[in-house]
Amino acid sequence: MTVLIENRQKSIVIKDDILSLIRKVAGTSVELEQLPYDCEVSVILADDEGIRELNREYRGRDVPTDVLSFSMVEGEEVVDVNEDGEAIIGDIIISMERAREQAEEYGHSMEREVAYLTVHGVLHLLGYDHMEENDKEIMRKREEEILELLGLKRRSAEGI
Repeated sequence: MTVLIENRQKSIVIKDDILSLIRKVAGTSVELEQLPYDCEVSVILADDEGIRELNREYRGRDVPTDVLSFSMVEGEEVVDVNEDGEAIIGDIIISMERAREQAEEYGHSMEREVAYLTVHGVLHLLGYDHMEENDKEIMRKREEEILELLGLKRRSAEGI
């Protein structure tokens, strides 16, 4: 699996451990969903202004948000493949400013919050949603299962 990461923000220093974590979390999330093909995911690290512009343009909401996902998979059908033959499943945009604020708000590390937003974004790319309460419960349960498997349980002893 290929995870492409582009840092489009300057307000938060992004260290290699965060980049490695994003790759690991995205890869594990896809692996656990047992896709029948290899795939590529793009992750863009944005600031609040950058994600606000995308949220306004694509969702009609002129406010920053924590994560956006743009899937390239329609139902069971893969729309495009990269030069290595991997299915391009979509783009995830994470606001690093919002991730920092939410980590503080929820009392866990920035790493745990970025991991959560990555899992959340990947699951959206794969068809999960949280518009209905039942769907929200299913998605939240799967997010926590994946994070727990990665040792990133909510409020764990490691402080993540």
